[in-house]
Amino acid sequence: MQEPIESDLLRTFLVVAETSNFSAAAQRIGRTQSAVSTQIKRLEAAIGENLFERGARGVLLTRQGIQLVPYARRVIDLLNEAAATIRSKPLDGPVRIGIPEEYSQTVLPAALAAFAVRHPAVEVTVSCDYTVRNLAALERDELDLAVVFDWSDQNKGEVLCVDPTVWVTSMVHRLHDLDPLPIATYRNSTWSRDFALRSLEQIGRNYRIAFIADTGSGLKNALTAGLAVTTLSRSSIPPGCRELTAEDGFPPVDSSKVVLRRGTYRSSEAVRELAEMVRDAFQPIATPAMA
Repeated sequence: MQEPIESDLLRTFLVVAETSNFSAAAQRIGRTQSAVSTQIKRLEAAIGENLFERGARGVLLTRQGIQLVPYARRVIDLLNEAAATIRSKPLDGPVRIGIPEEYSQTVLPAALAAFAVRHPAVEVTVSCDYTVRNLAALERDELDLAVVFDWSDQNKGEVLCVDPTVWVTSMVHRLHDLDPLPIATYRNSTWSRDFALRSLEQIGRNYRIAFIADTGSGLKNALTAGLAVTTLSRSSIPPGCRELTAEDGFPPVDSSKVVLRRGTYRSSEAVRELAEMVRDAFQPIATPAMA
């Protein structure tokens, strides 16, 4: 029976893989070069495969070593996460956060669920609403945090990402070829009037309002059912649909920032921790947007 793989050996393996040099790895982790070499030999013995090819200028990963890297990172990341969770001071108290409907089923559920698991004593209340209403609730001290759209470039709050609003069509129904263009829009929305409809008027595109909804999910239903094209955040385009680009004759509607705003009336460690998890949740969107 092969001996179990120790996490300390995996940590050393990852450092050697990153530096491609036993001496440099030894300096980074504060051990002697011979100790690092011994650890790698133990790991290779436990796995039963050579993980590095030794050369005059350093070491290179073998095919088996390359295969091991992602597994080693997952193990170490999980151990670090477990240690941080166990060592962290238990949090309690209420946290109230407002979020846009666009992210209520995509970006934020995982972050909110992870926060609830890590801090079960914290009472999280989520308000899923429009930006204007969540900002008003923040001002009335009804929310501690609010994820909102900023299309007026007010530069208030922390920018989480840039998620442009674009025109979207069903790849099955191709309604964007019709004239007038059937569109789905929000009911009584100044944003729809000032941005969505104006973007069509600026390019001289004839349109008719074929579907009116109070929510983003209503717009998506009209889109996927083949009733209309609509405007959506680029990150929330549903399967079977695609963005209408300049090649189709449709410019972006806006380049609004997604911003995290904090209430000014009170703060707590629980509020700060949730803000951190929300920030991390938007990184997959923020990284390509900022590139």
